[in-house]
Amino acid sequence: MLEVRGVECFYGAAHVLHGAHLTVNEGEVVALLGRNGMGKTTLVRSIMGLSPPRIASGSIRWMGSELVGMQPYQIARLGVAIVPQGRRLFPSLTVTEHLTTLKPASVRTGWTVARAFEVFPRLAERRTHRGNQLSGGERQMLAIARALMTDPALILMDEPSEGLAPVMVQHVESVIADLKGSGLAILLVEQNLYSALAVADRVYVLESGRTVHEASAEAIREDAQSLLRFLGVV
Repeated sequence: MLEVRGVECFYGAAHVLHGAHLTVNEGEVVALLGRNGMGKTTLVRSIMGLSPPRIASGSIRWMGSELVGMQPYQIARLGVAIVPQGRRLFPSLTVTEHLTTLKPASVRTGWTVARAFEVFPRLAERRTHRGNQLSGGERQMLAIARALMTDPALILMDEPSEGLAPVMVQHVESVIADLKGSGLAILLVEQNLYSALAVADRVYVLESGRTVHEASAEAIREDAQSLLRFLGVV
């Protein structure tokens, strides 16, 4: 479904991605791991067409369509959604308003507000609260629910466990597993190795903007300590 090949990317004069590559297949969770500053978020932004960065060369194909050069709204219309790092909610909008900005409440097909509230009951309880009145976990739930309202076939999740309490991390993992079970493909950027391995099918590692390792999640689980040492965690 998603195929990234030889992407060279810049922030101004800074060369951030050096021929990065990965693939994500239908109904698959792929984890993208690496230390801070290795280019993970840059790669996600490149896939979504967000600027910066600037793609100098390479190919990003989704369902046979070349995404390089497309605007983010055009990419979203092709079935790609993003849950950005830091959630990026509107502080003055309520939970319900966040969801209905992307799809009118009258729509009864695909992902609806009612369906989002079924997946995230806490959001139903907080439906009239503004973005700046939510806890970190509630904000993450809302960021995921907002992305789902576009009825995507692929979601790019950038650090969804960042800043969350362990019980909320487990909840996010459960939601990701359920979404995968529904056939949704997910590219998951994570610092938390064990959280990523709890849901991923395959793993890529970025080092200095290069894809330096690819393996099944099962293989990584068998020797997680080696990867943690590579990532500088232990």
